[in-house]
Amino acid sequence: MAKYRKKPVIIEAFQYVKNMGEITYTIPMWFIYACNNGTVFSDDKNDYIKTLEGNHLISDGDFIIQGVKGEIYPCKPDIFEMTYEKVE
Repeated sequence: MAKYRKKPVIIEAFQYVKNMGEITYTIPMWFIYACNNGTVFSDDKNDYIKTLEGNHLISDGDFIIQGVKGEIYPCKPDIFEMTYEKVE
């Protein structure tokens, strides 16, 4: 069976903090836009992102990623740390 390696792609991401009053960083405009257009939405208890695969729960501490085609999705911190490294 053939093996493949992920191409090096630079993405934008930030770590989501549930309590907006504690945010000490700038929220990216692409996330604000997603909140305003309904891609990111809330019910009484949780926040979600609409994706092609369905609605994904956003948990406190998840990284929110904007992909190469502008799509956004949550990623658990441990998976994010194994998959991505910070670039300057």
